[in-house]
Amino acid sequence: MVVSVRCRKPGPDGENGFGRIPDMQASQRLAAYYFCHFAFIGAFNPYFGLYLKSLEFSAWQVGLVMSQMQLMRMVTPWVWGPGRRSTRGELRVLRFAALASLVAFSGLLFWREFAAVLANMAVMAFFWSAALPAVEAITVRQLAHEPEQYGRIRLWGSVGFVIAVMAVGALLDRAPVSVAVWLPWLLVVAVWGTTCLLSPGEDAGVHSERTEVGRMLLRPQVSGLLLACFLMSIAHAAFYVFYAIYLVANGYSPFVVGGLFTLGVVAEIVAFWRMPSILARFSLRSVLLASFLCVALRFVLVGWRVQDVVLMVFAQLLHGMTFGAYHAAAMASLSRFFPGRAQVAGQAWYGAVSFGAGGLVGGLAAGATWDVIGPAWTYTWSAGAGLLGFCVLWLAWPSSPERSNSG
Repeated sequence: MVVSVRCRKPGPDGENGFGRIPDMQASQRLAAYYFCHFAFIGAFNPYFGLYLKSLEFSAWQVGLVMSQMQLMRMVTPWVWGPGRRSTRGELRVLRFAALASLVAFSGLLFWREFAAVLANMAVMAFFWSAALPAVEAITVRQLAHEPEQYGRIRLWGSVGFVIAVMAVGALLDRAPVSVAVWLPWLLVVAVWGTTCLLSPGEDAGVHSERTEVGRMLLRPQVSGLLLACFLMSIAHAAFYVFYAIYLVANGYSPFVVGGLFTLGVVAEIVAFWRMPSILARFSLRSVLLASFLCVALRFVLVGWRVQDVVLMVFAQLLHGMTFGAYHAAAMASLSRFFPGRAQVAGQAWYGAVSFGAGGLVGGLAAGATWDVIGPAWTYTWSAGAGLLGFCVLWLAWPSSPERSNSG
């Protein structure tokens, strides 16, 4: 696996115009971790709901079990405290979290009762949710002088996601639904293995600066961004929890479901790869606002035109904007708003508020409305959450901030 990192002509002391040249071997190992981490997500998120349905869980129970990941993402940034340790300390947390996740997930191979599955999922999610903030902290420090290169490493997570989605989708056409448990378990084993390959390297000199995170959070641009990100995760919740179930109920085979997920992630990969040039031409505000408009359009189509395969393909291609461009632009914004040591604290807030609180609220709301008002209207309010996020960001950022490659 090779990770391309664009460098300028080296300057004195081995610098490349941005600062120290990133350790290519370390970048490749980080890419391998992202690959395995998101391969697990690709094998787990789209299909585990199908497994839970095979256990005769209700939509509310499915939503509650699947929401544990989002619930724990609200908790773990403050329990594990990413960014408060050296890179070596983050690596120890990462390895422990991966091993503990493996032990906890193993229980899901055997338990079938709702209470036991929920408990095991909560424990697994608690440790699993500590892993990504830790590896993000390591990655951000390595790329302290080249934050725009984040997407070039992170895209390997999307590649892993695509491969896992396609593989599990193909297997579910021929194998029992228990594949949706056993393959994710094997991928957690692989995740733990990749943590053993990582080395701490050098901290990027971001620890000497005093952080004033509370003051930063009170800035309208920052609080507005976090609120908009919260709404973006609410908008995506029904998609992540129920999309595979919805498609299968409308006559799509698991293999086709996997293909649609793959289209979305291919679009995401392209967005990650192109983000340095996109952000050189367009402001962060413009990219983010466009992503919120795209999410509204996407989920209206998913809700009301699910039988139209061509429109479902188009809706999945919009994932390049609604996640790939959105997430890369959000990370670039956080890098600007939270300089130095505060960068990781900013990401902790982003993860807790967006993927944590937003995913939890959205997942529970989707589980509560799915059987009551139906899938079409559930996806309609998802689109409404995206429009509300657009309005929040428009008001919070009244004028375009600097382009991401300036300053």
